[in-house]
Amino acid sequence: MPRPTDSSSWKRLEQHAAALAPHTLRDLFAREPDRGERLAAEGAGWRLDYSKNRVTDETLSLLFEFATDAGLRGRIDAMFDGERINTTENRAALHVALRADRDACIEVDGVDIVPEVHTVLDRMASFAGCVRGGNWLGHTGRPIRNVVNLGIGGSDLGPALATDALRAYADRNLTLRFISNIDATDFTEKTLDLDPAETLFVVCSKTFTTQETLTNAHTARRWIVEALGTDAAVARHFVAVSTHAEAVARFGIDAQNSFGFWDWVGGRYSIGSAVGLSLMLSIGPEHFGEMLSGFRAMDGHFREAPFERNLPVLLGLLGVWYANFLGTESTAVIPYDQYLARLPAYLQQLDMESNGKSVALDGTPVDWTTGPIVWGEPGTNGQHAFFQLLHQGTRLVPCDFIGFCQSLHPTGDHHDLLMSNLFAQTEALALGRTPDEVRADGVAEELVTHRSFPGNRPTNTLLADRLTPESFGALLALYEHKVFVQGTLWNVDSFDQWGVELGKTLARRITPALSCAEEPELASHDSSTRALIRHYRRRKLP
Repeated sequence: MPRPTDSSSWKRLEQHAAALAPHTLRDLFAREPDRGERLAAEGAGWRLDYSKNRVTDETLSLLFEFATDAGLRGRIDAMFDGERINTTENRAALHVALRADRDACIEVDGVDIVPEVHTVLDRMASFAGCVRGGNWLGHTGRPIRNVVNLGIGGSDLGPALATDALRAYADRNLTLRFISNIDATDFTEKTLDLDPAETLFVVCSKTFTTQETLTNAHTARRWIVEALGTDAAVARHFVAVSTHAEAVARFGIDAQNSFGFWDWVGGRYSIGSAVGLSLMLSIGPEHFGEMLSGFRAMDGHFREAPFERNLPVLLGLLGVWYANFLGTESTAVIPYDQYLARLPAYLQQLDMESNGKSVALDGTPVDWTTGPIVWGEPGTNGQHAFFQLLHQGTRLVPCDFIGFCQSLHPTGDHHDLLMSNLFAQTEALALGRTPDEVRADGVAEELVTHRSFPGNRPTNTLLADRLTPESFGALLALYEHKVFVQGTLWNVDSFDQWGVELGKTLARRITPALSCAEEPELASHDSSTRALIRHYRRRKLP
């Protein structure tokens, strides 16, 4: 693909951005009475209102033209067809196969991978049924009441988010915990009140070599063995999600209790695979299947809907519009549902690890802005934290607001109050409050500027009827595909993550130096790192 900045549509978008600058959202809504109904799209149970964006019909037309110039349609087809679009690792990116119908056919190198996917899902369902039914017994003969997922990154953020998001559908007789941090505090606090005889660990590591996960796994192994008195207990209290059968066996996990996945699935896209085993244990195979149906519905919408009504394409194009033509650096995601409290953290990895790139597909440096900084908190909590900056700060921050028309826990007028805040915040961000409107309310003149709001702050609003496994799956797929759209438009590989490797490599070199009193092993480090290591060695506990 040619450099995006060389395309004629990019240049016209630059000119258009300059011409549109004087026109505010107030102006646009005043000129277009039907804007709120017209600039909306629906798919897979979700409604996207994108009318409160700083765009006109001309903006959208130019963005669609840019998507065509970037070859977006062909790139979408290539992903679904199993082509090796992850070029730096020479792999397909086929997370969509994880939720394909049992009778679908998706090939990688001429081999239909769908039967293997469903074989693993069936094994997961059988195991989950056994644990949830009380038939899987620990070493002492007691049923499992606690499940602890050991993973990091995509092996933690996805299942942890989903377990929280779908807690209303969970078996409350099972306690689910997630340990990811190599900090011993994480393990200590998460296991403090658990009975080892009733605890099952799910070790999620594709290679079974991930430092953080394996460190926590060996600590968990000692915890089980010391409590139950024998290495034989490991086989009844550990299962693995991994492709490295030999390493899993050396750890003491029975091969029957190891669930595989594939190199064409990136960690941050893997929740529908065996990485979601902890989630399936929590919500059961049926609800897990409903989540996969939601993913599949959004996959179909993404592949088939015209760009003008395609939710992931619209979100992706709007993100590019702000980052590349209006100079924004971050985007906020604000779910108005407490169950989705971890969604911003999940999306940080999905977006920032995928598109935080400074090298194009052909290996040349980019000279255009790529992935945004993603952040957020649930509403209404965020309103009392960072909304001041959103409304009156000097930075322009596009926001996604996410809500549901029906509460899972109807209680008095709580849900109406929650949703009225969502709608009010998007209106206030878009339209603001002029100095004349402030004066009309009788505000003293010396306070008028302080109590005026510039408005013209863009938002998207995503609404579904209810937070269900299906709507949740569709929401995650929506963001997966949005990220892919933006990666295509920026001409980067959204499916590798080489940027995480250097720090891990250096950490392996530094670790021995932290317990060695000799100086030579420090010679290869810079003076700051050497000084920090020396200070740490002097001050750490013996």
